[in-house]
Amino acid sequence: MVQSSPCCQGLLDPTQKINIEDAPRRRRFRRCKSAPLAEYPTAEIEGNHSLARSGSIFGKLHPSFRKVAIFLAVYLGIGTVCFYLVRYQIMGKKTNGFLDAVYFCIVTMTTVGYGDLVPNSVPAKLLACAFVFTGMALVGLILSEAADFLVEKQEILLVKALHVHQKVGPTEILDDIETNKVRYKCIVSLTLLLLLIIVGTIFLATVEKLGIVDAFYCVCSTITTLGYGDKSFSTKGGRIFAIFWILSSTICLARFYLYAAELNTESKQRALVKRVLSQRMTNVDLEAADLDDDGVVGAAEFVIYKLKQMGKISQEDMTLIMEEFEDLDVDQSGTLSASDIVLAQSSQTARGITKLRISESTESTFTMINRI
Repeated sequence: MVQSSPCCQGLLDPTQKINIEDAPRRRRFRRCKSAPLAEYPTAEIEGNHSLARSGSIFGKLHPSFRKVAIFLAVYLGIGTVCFYLVRYQIMGKKTNGFLDAVYFCIVTMTTVGYGDLVPNSVPAKLLACAFVFTGMALVGLILSEAADFLVEKQEILLVKALHVHQKVGPTEILDDIETNKVRYKCIVSLTLLLLLIIVGTIFLATVEKLGIVDAFYCVCSTITTLGYGDKSFSTKGGRIFAIFWILSSTICLARFYLYAAELNTESKQRALVKRVLSQRMTNVDLEAADLDDDGVVGAAEFVIYKLKQMGKISQEDMTLIMEEFEDLDVDQSGTLSASDIVLAQSSQTARGITKLRISESTESTFTMINRI
């Protein structure tokens, strides 16, 4: 038998009216003050002016972009100086010493490796080995996070455009973003990727004087970091363009594949949730959901059981949570109160002081033994 708690009766029967006299005795769910804030504050999407400002890439510089800019500047600065000093030990198609050094840094960092510039000495080869590893770490750990942040900022603009002919408020937009977050990321990243492919193809066809097919072929071999080397950026203007285009296009493709994988995983998870919720409860399910073995299943037990079936939580997670609950439940009453929290904190402080004293006593004992 599934026991319905008072707090869930209104959800089970939406037509049931709440008695005002019983309202003070009902349990109220309160939002935890320490809970994380919403990822998209409502203030950011209220009104077109505010929306445009929040979605702008060139708005107020985010702290993550400062970190990215610093690391990228340090990497390119050191790499440019190093490869400029060994420029005569690098063979291939050259245009300008400084420009070639920056271009070689970008090609090395993104692992494109056309082969149009190749290290031809021991110092140059060792430098290339060092910079390819640090560059891959920079792309994977830092630049990808910045790209993800940019895509998230453009999600609001995309959702606003999709609902341009509908009268929806900030709350509905936030719900839509939260529900279809990964799908919108895929759409934004795919749109940017197609735009970069078109721009790169046109540039190679007009500036590098390649045919349309060869230009598209060079674009594909570049953004996939295949880099055969038979087609590449060989002019001065082409390499200036390549410094910015190669970095953005390779990262955009990587993020798109990541979002596509996340979307596939999310789709499987939603299918599992739908299947779990559509299953009929049996006596076996009731026995499994009865965590305290009292013969009835409360709302909390039912929720936990369903979450376990959906793969949201595991038995190990529940064990760890229960251990923390038992540590905080100092009076062993089965419930937590403010006095329990105070007593638990006092107990933890006392244990810490005891451990410190034991450590000091042990250290002094070893000191005396060493003196003897």
